[in-house]
Amino acid sequence: MLRYLTAGESHGRALVAIVEGLPAGLRVDEGWINAQMARRMQGYGRGNRMKLEQDRAEIISGVIRGETIGAPVALWIENRDWRRDEPDITRPRPGHADLAGALKYGFDEVRHVLERSSARETAARVAAGALCGRLLDEFGVRLFSHVTEIGGEAIRERPAHLEEIPALAEPSAVRCVDPEAEVRMKAAVDAARARGDTLGGVFEVVALGLPPGLGSHVHWDRRLDGRIAAAVMSIHAVKGVEFGLGFAAARTPGSSAHDEILHDPARGFYRDTNRAGGVEGGMTNGEPLVVRAAMKPLSTLRVPLRSVDLRTKEPVEALVVRSDVCAVPAAGVVGEAMLAFVLAEAFLEKFGGDAMEHIRQSFNRYTEEVRRC
Repeated sequence: MLRYLTAGESHGRALVAIVEGLPAGLRVDEGWINAQMARRMQGYGRGNRMKLEQDRAEIISGVIRGETIGAPVALWIENRDWRRDEPDITRPRPGHADLAGALKYGFDEVRHVLERSSARETAARVAAGALCGRLLDEFGVRLFSHVTEIGGEAIRERPAHLEEIPALAEPSAVRCVDPEAEVRMKAAVDAARARGDTLGGVFEVVALGLPPGLGSHVHWDRRLDGRIAAAVMSIHAVKGVEFGLGFAAARTPGSSAHDEILHDPARGFYRDTNRAGGVEGGMTNGEPLVVRAAMKPLSTLRVPLRSVDLRTKEPVEALVVRSDVCAVPAAGVVGEAMLAFVLAEAFLEKFGGDAMEHIRQSFNRYTEEVRRC
């Protein structure tokens, strides 16, 4: 069973991630992981903390001579912004975990909540997801993301082929494939910054090269789209997840909502469209997996909303701390990490094995069987 845990607080000494269940013999290095960590820190609209942290993950167990050994892999991410003593905070922010967490645990201040509920935790997720992405990469699976909308400004053009997305998105300050839309998105971020406001948006994560049959239709908790939706929805500030046509399918007649099945002796079964987003019946169908997530505006505002002091019960303005105006480009990178974990988990369920060579043998047998169908 593949699983991961993270630990650490936003201003604590460090973040820690432990990934258990990776097979022995997987080649990994910190350079691969830290390239993903650096991508998470970029994006137009980020705050000053991204300039301070310069995140780097250090592998402290589970890897010897550049290969996994079948043991848990532990990763350490030091916080430069480590603060030993911080004052109590009694002004919860609307839209954050502050008040609900304080009520749940019986706190009369919210620092004990916000230190862990902060999106800083996603740095550890990206480190863990990079290991899972490394496993998928060994079998020809590619994951990438791009931003389709910020503050109501959406892309109007996209490349004809999904494979072209990374080359267009990665150089963009907002990780957007449409240069004209990038200009509008940046202007929207600038206007929100001037108002002391924040912006949300939509990002899309794509996985190419997946074999059909990952996941299962036999129980609700084994359906791959449900597992992916839960993982992506767990990202801070994400409020909606869709696959393929997504919500648009509800407004589309069945004759135009599904992907007709075709067959060619050289290609096997295939589709000319991908309205399902690569998932049917809770399983991958061999087409590209396309997932989109809607992210709300961040809840820390420079011009604060109304709140109530936890101790005095008096009306106050909500807490103002250092924050981003927009973090949608970074959230896409976190989305890649979460998708990588769920796909790697499903991949190991399907192909099993304690060592990379065992998995390769099973994978090769299965893919050959599928080609012959």
